[in-house]
Amino acid sequence: MSLQLIETRRVPAQAWRNGGGSTRELYTWPAGATADDWHMRVSLAEITRDGPFSVYDGVDRWFAVVDGAGVVLTLPDGRHMLDPHSAPVHFDGALAPHCSLNHRDTRDLNLMVRRDRGRGAMLRVKNDDEWLSSATLRAVYVAEPLTLQIDDADAAQLPAHTLAVSTYARRQRWRVRGDSDTPAAWWIEFEARAGQ
Repeated sequence: MSLQLIETRRVPAQAWRNGGGSTRELYTWPAGATADDWHMRVSLAEITRDGPFSVYDGVDRWFAVVDGAGVVLTLPDGRHMLDPHSAPVHFDGALAPHCSLNHRDTRDLNLMVRRDRGRGAMLRVKNDDEWLSSATLRAVYVAEPLTLQIDDADAAQLPAHTLAVSTYARRQRWRVRGDSDTPAAWWIEFEARAGQ
């Protein structure tokens, strides 16, 4: 089993050009991909003021509030009010929704997948529920300390604000264990298109 642990505090923050926040790029695939040639990207953003998202043509996006008072995203289908207990919202990156803060800064988890390179998903974790997937690349982001179990073994103790990634996870049984029924954690998966 090959499991990579990425602690948020060890990843440098990069300021947004519009001054509205900063981003920590936690993981890209292929590994070492530049800003122009990644197929999938997982990042953690600190949003400090209202404003529009950047436009990403041809990209599927998932967005979840990790901590803070939450945000309102304005999309063509309406306003999405999100807080740390909400399910991730999925949208077309070309839509570039407007983001409004609920009173104070937030920290937000982002998954971006180039549509012509593969498919992805982000789901909210339920405590002790088994997660099965045919995707080769799977990950979990935890905002609180949790135990990750893969198949019948405890694979790792995950500190708060850690991304655990495996590129050999097809059909494994994943679950996280914690003290609450709704742990602050999110499943992520990516499957490259054939030939990519």
